[in-house]
Amino acid sequence: MPTQPIIEAFFDEPTNTISYLVADPVTRDAAVIDPVLDFDLASGEADPRSAERILAFAAKHDWRIVMVLETHAHADHLSAAPFFKAKTGAAIGIGEHIRDVQKIFRPVFAFDDLKTDGSDFDRLFADGDHFAIGSLDVEVIHVPGHTPADVAYLIGDAAFVGDTLFMPDYGTARADFPGGDARQLYRSIRRVLSLPDDTRLFLCHDYKAPGRDDYRWETTVGEQRHGSVHVHDGITEDEFVAMREARDETLAVPKLLLPSIQVNIRAGNFPEAEANGVRFLRIPVKIMTQGEGS
Repeated sequence: MPTQPIIEAFFDEPTNTISYLVADPVTRDAAVIDPVLDFDLASGEADPRSAERILAFAAKHDWRIVMVLETHAHADHLSAAPFFKAKTGAAIGIGEHIRDVQKIFRPVFAFDDLKTDGSDFDRLFADGDHFAIGSLDVEVIHVPGHTPADVAYLIGDAAFVGDTLFMPDYGTARADFPGGDARQLYRSIRRVLSLPDDTRLFLCHDYKAPGRDDYRWETTVGEQRHGSVHVHDGITEDEFVAMREARDETLAVPKLLLPSIQVNIRAGNFPEAEANGVRFLRIPVKIMTQGEGS
């Protein structure tokens, strides 16, 4: 029987994000999945206190962090991947279609210096790729729809699915970001739900579904197939697309969208400092003409 990973979750309530520390019990090698960099939008201050908590936990258990894995370029929090690379030498990995996301956003922010070949990341994963964390085998599953670059990581009986799925009582990812596609999302979800029913699914976010008082981030394929409010067995592709597109029209823009995208498409790195030594993020401004928006 394949070795099963040890999994520790770290919840960041300001961004409703769950980061994971996944360790091999045999070699004690470990990976961090979707780490959060604390960022205050009002002051522009960034600090790694959440990442330091993960690093301290790994040190306490004598786990060696050898990789940072991103499920996609997040739009609601900044990545702490560079912190772990600096502290541990960990390689930063993401799906190879991050190139598509970089090409989409390069003109949005007029980033002439942004490379669109994915080379800011150390590893680019293709669908079906396998790699190791110690003695653990990791399979990469490309799950586009939320963004073109989303991937899930299947490690033993656990799949880390990023934003593709939420808890069964909450639903699924939005698909209205540039490059997103509700039809692709449905097909990606059905692919995840073709895994064995007892496969554990670890989610990147939770927002407490109506009537639920606690945060949750672990479910199973079987629970999703039989109980998801958006994609339980019996929901057709056309029904899902109609629901998802109508729902997305009602959703607000994530508070940290603009800083998150700019940083995360660079593997968590901020743009280079200007001549005054200060790093700047950009805000595209849309000036409404008279009569628009009324």
